Amino acid sequence: MTDERSSATPAPLTYAEAGVDIDAADRAVDAMRDLVASTAGRPGVLGAIGGFGGMFEVPTGYRRPVLVSSTDGVGTKMAVAMATGRFGTVGIDLVAMCVDDLVCSGASPLFFLDYQLLGKVDPAQVRELMTGIAAGCRTAGAAIVGGELAEHPGLLAPGEVDMAGFAVGIVEHDRIIDGPARCRAGDALLALPSPGLRSNGYSLARRALLDTAGRPLDGPAWDGASTTLADELLRPSVIYAPAVTGLLADPGPGSDAAPAAAGPAPDGPGGEGASPVRVHAIAHITGGGLPGNLPRVLPSHLDAVVDPARWERPRIFREIQAAGSVSETEMRRVFNLGVGMVIVLPADDVPDAIDILAGLGQEPLVIGHLAEGGSGQVRFKD
Repeated sequence: MTDERSSATPAPLTYAEAGVDIDAADRAVDAMRDLVASTAGRPGVLGAIGGFGGMFEVPTGYRRPVLVSSTDGVGTKMAVAMATGRFGTVGIDLVAMCVDDLVCSGASPLFFLDYQLLGKVDPAQVRELMTGIAAGCRTAGAAIVGGELAEHPGLLAPGEVDMAGFAVGIVEHDRIIDGPARCRAGDALLALPSPGLRSNGYSLARRALLDTAGRPLDGPAWDGASTTLADELLRPSVIYAPAVTGLLADPGPGSDAAPAAAGPAPDGPGGEGASPVRVHAIAHITGGGLPGNLPRVLPSHLDAVVDPARWERPRIFREIQAAGSVSETEMRRVFNLGVGMVIVLPADDVPDAIDILAGLGQEPLVIGHLAEGGSGQVRFKD
């Protein structure tokens, strides 16, 4: 008996039939060229996208430059973007998570790369994602020097996407901010407010609001709200890098201010002189909240004493806590609760710091201080 299967000639396969569309990827790259070019005003960019490696020339004027790198993603905030089909701002979050880590060491952002993992390459979706990334990079003063589109059929469904970002910054070696070495008892904790969740705690937020409470993303964020729940959960992260680097920057030639704790060297970029503010530490408040991030910049003998009454907690956090019956301890260890960045500095320097930061679009406020006799932890003043 003849086996007809053995004599049949299988149809030739193509990559597109296997789920990967090279032509769509090429169109997606073409669709983002203008967005990438919009970030190239940062001096140092060499070449354009399309090569095998992004090139960036190290700026001149530094005596001993140190490169600082950071990588991150946007977590399950992407699940909200996919559920709503709104991808225009998650790229801002991606940039914020990376560049706002860099500035904690005193570094100024130089360049950025992104990695996009998609179930199916849709040039329109990729352009929407890149619109946010480019906007974030323009805000941060970082150039996009490269990236990668990866189509993974079978791993992700069409329309599903995840992203990672990679950022590099630069700081003069003797201006690196080393919190544990610089912090002193009595230093003030100056907070920069965050109006939303940034990119942290979304697994708990989604479980509480969507699964437990069954609230629709297109419904009001809360009773009487003018925004939808999706609007609040997709609220883009504030990018603090320009304000922090501005605080650390030289005021210009002719200044007789005392040297700053960090920033460009007096004979490096930015002119003579230094910031009048002595920054001892900077903490980016992301996953882990204040208890998980402030200790990263503290010496073992000091505690951060934080007064929650000093700032207004955004309403979205109250909604999450009520919907999921989440304890206050759990809220504090998961979310930033309205504080996106904390700058540690001598109490005498607070007025100058507030003036500088206000001029850079921030609304800083003192939320506590450092105290002796601790163990490098956060103590809430309840």
